[in-house]
Amino acid sequence: MTVPVAAILTTNLVFIGLVRGLIVALIAMGIVLIYRCTRVINFAVGDMGVPAAALFAVMVGKHGWPYWPAFAVALLIGTLTGTVVELTVIRRLFRAPRVIVLVATIGVAELCQAVVRSIPDYRTGTLQTTFPTPIHGEWHPGAGVTVSGAQVLALILVPIITLGLWWLLGHTAFGESVRASTANPDLARLTGINPKMISTAVWTIAGFLSAVAVILIATDSTSTDLVMIGPDTLLRGLAAALIGRMVSFPKAAIAAVAIGILDQVLFFNYTNQTGLVQFVLFLAVVVLVARVNRGEVGDTESFQFAPRVHAVSERLRQLWWVRRLPQLLALLSLFAAILLPVVVGQSAHHFTYTEVLAFALCATSVTVLTGWGGQLSLGQMAFAGIGALSAAAFARGVSVNIGWRSTRILKGSLPGVPFVWALLLGAIVACIVATLVGLGALRVRGLMLAVSTLAFAIACQAYIFARPILSLGQSTVQFPRSKIGPFHIEVNNRGYYYVVLIVLVVFLIVLARIRRSGIGRSIIGVRENENGAAALSVSPSRTKLTAFALAGFIAGLGGALLGGLVVTIGYGERFFTVADSLALVSMAVIGGLGSIAGAVIGSAWVIGLPAFWPSNNVVPLFTSSIGLLLILLYIPGGFIQIAYWCRDSFFRWIEQRLPPPPPKATVEPPASLARAAPAEWGANADGSVLSTTSLTVRFGGLTAGSRPCSTPSAATCPRPAGSSCSGATFRACAPTPGRASASGAPSRRPRCSPSSPCARSCSWPSRPGRRPRSGARSCSCRPRRGSSGAAGPSPPS
Repeated sequence: MTVPVAAILTTNLVFIGLVRGLIVALIAMGIVLIYRCTRVINFAVGDMGVPAAALFAVMVGKHGWPYWPAFAVALLIGTLTGTVVELTVIRRLFRAPRVIVLVATIGVAELCQAVVRSIPDYRTGTLQTTFPTPIHGEWHPGAGVTVSGAQVLALILVPIITLGLWWLLGHTAFGESVRASTANPDLARLTGINPKMISTAVWTIAGFLSAVAVILIATDSTSTDLVMIGPDTLLRGLAAALIGRMVSFPKAAIAAVAIGILDQVLFFNYTNQTGLVQFVLFLAVVVLVARVNRGEVGDTESFQFAPRVHAVSERLRQLWWVRRLPQLLALLSLFAAILLPVVVGQSAHHFTYTEVLAFALCATSVTVLTGWGGQLSLGQMAFAGIGALSAAAFARGVSVNIGWRSTRILKGSLPGVPFVWALLLGAIVACIVATLVGLGALRVRGLMLAVSTLAFAIACQAYIFARPILSLGQSTVQFPRSKIGPFHIEVNNRGYYYVVLIVLVVFLIVLARIRRSGIGRSIIGVRENENGAAALSVSPSRTKLTAFALAGFIAGLGGALLGGLVVTIGYGERFFTVADSLALVSMAVIGGLGSIAGAVIGSAWVIGLPAFWPSNNVVPLFTSSIGLLLILLYIPGGFIQIAYWCRDSFFRWIEQRLPPPPPKATVEPPASLARAAPAEWGANADGSVLSTTSLTVRFGGLTAGSRPCSTPSAATCPRPAGSSCSGATFRACAPTPGRASASGAPSRRPRCSPSSPCARSCSWPSRPGRRPRSGARSCSCRPRRGSSGAAGPSPPS
């Protein structure tokens, strides 16, 4: 069957996609501009122009300003927004790792959205439905094309701005200064170029581009909800910039036009597949990120938000309550959490407390993946949403019908499972999805990984959550609770609170043990020095996948608990949106990204404070945008850092009030250094204190020493066989376990090959403190599998 091209692609669709692609090209060029000059991906490029566009709409629609003067004022405001952002935020982080600057741009984006919401006349009156435009009417030039006034405005402004930017950066002294500052800032400074001033100028241009782009998008789409322009516009701009390899303006502009046309074609031909464009862009971003990452030098910057912890003095450690202070504070917090629902009896408050605990569990996944592993993920609430919807699917019974048209690959159904098992299965599904995402991002870290996970979060919200296997194609999903042991949680929020509290406490204890184990040390080691960890036999790929899987399981379980809390899951409106993923990062950073306790503190701050002051418009600012920026700029360790400062001050105050220590009469070495060998210990047969025979020393998977066997020849060594001397010839022993002798006492049972020259030294000397063995005893030979006996000559060691 042949499908007509007109049914897939029309001239008017191409024209609409061309215009919208040109507008997105401004966003893409803003991303490329910032990345080329500062090596930072500006996630606020789609939001820096939102306040200017909102003020522009208010000036024209509410106060009667002429269009073009108001447009000029709006462009000036947008341009100054970029300048202010650079001077107040970016410049203070000039020497910080680029990933931290990226997180700061997220705070800038949230702050811009908050500013728009605080404008009194925003989205009132006619501004609820229309956006001001200078050109009204429509024209039909032919070929089925319809041209509107907003499209004419875009066709005029975008080419002019693009040519001006091309001329400014490619054919002026300013462009040469930008390239010099990017290539080598120190050398550029010696030639009289100020890299900080160049950064200010570049961010100013980015603010101008963002303001023009947002105004044109709102004019073309007649949308007044400017806050929602950010994520989708950012995704399209990122995809276009990645196609241009984050360096080419022409390629990024052409790619933006192609994305605009693809958007219109998919939207027109697959009207029932909501979010298909975002899903296709996510797949494209994954491929493009891998290509860009291979073409550049890897991001070797290490970043951490762990608080600076000072050691406790030896005098204070003699006090039992000082040694047990963390455990005492944890028990006190747990006791308060247990009593809180008893003291406060309102069910609505129990709902809020449970929400804080569930988000705290999700925030610990950010601590594991980003705080420990150094992998910045902006899509953790997407994994939480997959866990919640999967748990709901397992609870009601899963129906699988995968295939294409009449061909079915997998078809069947599973019966429903109890509530607890649904929670665990949903967490396992999220763990598998997180592992798959991590598998695709093994060679990607830092900035590019943040781009991939943000694209995944947008695709989940727009497309993946709506799949029939997860949500039956509906906008809401039911996830009813059932009784768990002694807790009646069907309609009782207090009982459900205690269930979530138990889960959170268990996972905090487990994560604390993991942090002190080899797994936790390996994750942190790979974060700090991936090549060094690999040299010590720690597999970076396996370690990263472990971090992704662990974080995905925790996020999936937290999301499933959130789904059980609300019972009716509105996945497109609450808990599992892109904004919630960014808020989760804010929780972890504000509380202290390097600490699992910081996740709980950050959740209580970001979720709890606005719930207790719902009518206060200032509190949400300090729990999201402004709070995130203040932490990044002044207290990188978060609230946990403040807690350690208070602890250190309190300890100093206590130590000053302790009685002076008694003076030491004598200075004695530590007991470990004062140990003397027993008198009955003697030397080895050759007079040495320590001798080894056929030993292999390994550190993990690395072999630090092989088993050389020294057998001096009679002509060159007059001493007995087995002793070392200069001029001895060396031959390798058979690959068998060896021994070490310290003062005549062997450390392990030796095994030597009879055909090896080392067989003559295999005997049992007497051990001090034990019944001596009668006579010398020769060893039996147990060569390793695959060995071929004695090896050839090897160089002296």
